Amino acid sequence: MAQYTALYDACVLYPAPLRDLLLQLATTDLFRARWTDTIHDEWIKNVCANRADLKMSDLKRTRELMDQNVRDCLVTGYEPLIDTLSLPDKNDRHVLAAAIQGRADVIVTFNLKDFPKESLLPYNIEAQHPDEFIAHLCDLAPTFVYTAAKTVRARLKNPPKTVAEYLAILEKQGLSKTADLLSDGKELI
Repeated sequence: MAQYTALYDACVLYPAPLRDLLLQLATTDLFRARWTDTIHDEWIKNVCANRADLKMSDLKRTRELMDQNVRDCLVTGYEPLIDTLSLPDKNDRHVLAAAIQGRADVIVTFNLKDFPKESLLPYNIEAQHPDEFIAHLCDLAPTFVYTAAKTVRARLKNPPKTVAEYLAILEKQGLSKTADLLSDGKELI
């Protein structure tokens, strides 16, 4: 198993297309993906607040599948660290605490301003936008990323998506670099 470790913030698990790609990438063993029960609670609460059409039982099933299919993903024992940390938004301290406890190298988040470099530097952790994170993976091992994207796209059946439609979905998620890089190998996805 890879030693490079990424902690997924709730905001990157909230949108299903991004969550699906990040989780598929986590099964490649290019890196180790981690999160907490609190992060799960946060993304599920936000999905429920904005998507009345989704059932809580389905979201709980997604949570269970995530935990079952990504090896050693749950970080525990981080709670004592929370009150010792300082971030612009004190509600994000649990994420940094989990990253420290989980020995993460990177926090994958859309909320980069909430994790300033000077706050993360003492812990040798950086915050990365998911587009940057996936683009780095694509530079490192493009075939793995193309295969992950192909697998995710193949699961989209209602309705099925063409490569162009799937790349448009990723772009809409704020993953323009990722969409560009994947378009270079579109015959593989």
